[in-house]
Amino acid sequence: MLPDLPAARRRLLPAARALLRTLTAALLLAMAPAAAHTEDIRFFRIGTGTTGGTYFPVGGMLANAISNPPGSRACDRGGSCGVPGLIAVAQATQGSVENLKEMRTGTLESSLSQADIAYWAREGTGPYKGQPPFDQLTAIANLYVETVHLVVRAESGIRSVADLRGKTVSIGEEGSGTLVEARVILEAYGLGEADIKPRYLKPGPAGDRLVEGEVEAFFIVGGYPVAAVAEAAARTPIRLLSFDDAQGKSLTERLPFFTETVIGDGVYEGVSETRTLGVGAQWLVRGDVSEELVYGITRALWHPSTRRLLDNGHPKGPSIQLATATKGLAAPLHPGAARYYREAGVLEDSERELERPEGDAPPPVPPAPAVR
Repeated sequence: MLPDLPAARRRLLPAARALLRTLTAALLLAMAPAAAHTEDIRFFRIGTGTTGGTYFPVGGMLANAISNPPGSRACDRGGSCGVPGLIAVAQATQGSVENLKEMRTGTLESSLSQADIAYWAREGTGPYKGQPPFDQLTAIANLYVETVHLVVRAESGIRSVADLRGKTVSIGEEGSGTLVEARVILEAYGLGEADIKPRYLKPGPAGDRLVEGEVEAFFIVGGYPVAAVAEAAARTPIRLLSFDDAQGKSLTERLPFFTETVIGDGVYEGVSETRTLGVGAQWLVRGDVSEELVYGITRALWHPSTRRLLDNGHPKGPSIQLATATKGLAAPLHPGAARYYREAGVLEDSERELERPEGDAPPPVPPAPAVR
């Protein structure tokens, strides 16, 4: 028992344990090469996000689910049900933008990303205008809804995004999806980076600076509970700002990847229910990864043993469901993933491998600055 930890923080511990098991397996294998033939081993990297966000623990959970190092106990005997010989590693990154950059260069085989950023990268639009379309970007699954958190101290006079004018605000580090979304949201409220005192911090340091009074607000986009927000709430009273005003509603109308969502009462210590914005978190893979491998990864993702891991490994795990895996995808399904979903009866039309929130119409392009 851990009575000194808030509930939100306790709920994050199973994912950390799952990640540790995956990394430990990889380390032991590296230390004992005689235990398996090198040709039997395949490595698979999943770009995630910062350690204070949600992508990192979720990515660790996924890596654990699909890994099956040589010498592992058989699936039917209670062992790993992942892809035989596969060692998947969740790699900490700055977030969606960096993930897609590293996937484009081949440094990463796969990654997690916000749906809107993935769509813009594949099409060469929005913040990627002027860059070549990333046509090798394909999808394994839609995972869950991420939420926009705009965090302030409870006693702060900041009640709306418009109140951030002249304030010191962390809007996310370069390479993060948070930074792109923060810029889009600020623009909807008539603000730009010149109108605030911007800081470009990771979620953990941003939470620390808020508690210490060095920043007055910080943005983070992630599936709740986000570790950095939970840690800040445990140290000082905080509030989350809502986006239920006219400017917030205009974002969902102009940008269909944004949806209205709610962070429930008590998700963070002392924080009441907050209406905010959501965007899909999706698992993407390079199109040149072999069909057989991605088929095996997708099958392992939805194996019954993985269901238990998802349900108990992280608070967002129960939201990862086969029924919604092909909904609202920002990129076409990889042929290996599409093959599995056809076999599972998820795809009603075997030829339809790409769905967008608004039918076949691409989402409007936001007035966001270019990704560097």
